Amino acid sequence: MASSRIRSIQDIPTLSQLYASSKLTPRASPSRRPSAAINARVSVTNGDITKLRLDAIVNAANSSLLGGGGVDGAIHRAAGPELVKECSLIGGCPTGQARITAGYELPAKHVVHTVGPVYSRSDPQESRRLLRDCYRESLELAAKSGVRTLAFSCISTGVYGYPSRDAAHIACETARDFLDKDAGAIQRLVFVTFEEKDENAYQTALP
Repeated sequence: MASSRIRSIQDIPTLSQLYASSKLTPRASPSRRPSAAINARVSVTNGDITKLRLDAIVNAANSSLLGGGGVDGAIHRAAGPELVKECSLIGGCPTGQARITAGYELPAKHVVHTVGPVYSRSDPQESRRLLRDCYRESLELAAKSGVRTLAFSCISTGVYGYPSRDAAHIACETARDFLDKDAGAIQRLVFVTFEEKDENAYQTALP
């Protein structure tokens, strides 16, 4: 069950710490060789993303940016009415892109809003491309905006129907590519799950 207390980045163990304490077991045959440097900066945690005190959280938004269900609605409710006022001035956001706003009443300083794809069984490659774009655009925008500690919600795995396991692999792969390329841009990166299916998916995707 998600905790209601505010958590800082120091409260969330890194992958390296989880492996060292045997709370996480390394995969027998990872698709990529694990990086100790990156595992010391990346975390996965289950809980309420609106309770995290860091530079920015990533919202799984809809194209209007005006709030909706799931984590999108939770973030808007926690941020207060000023968030939707700022979002209304942006004029929406296309699928696969990202926009950044202030965090207002959230513990996080900023919110990065990204619009994930509705999963298409007839064109899974296009869905994959768009979801990868969401993670890459969010990371690039956050780094450009001076964000050093960033937490992602699970994008498109709710009502948009993206398979959790595939989505977790895309999230981890895209983050690894970004962190390999921009070593100092994001100092701490957290993947936040809320549903058990997403939590289990990250167990299969982590290096």
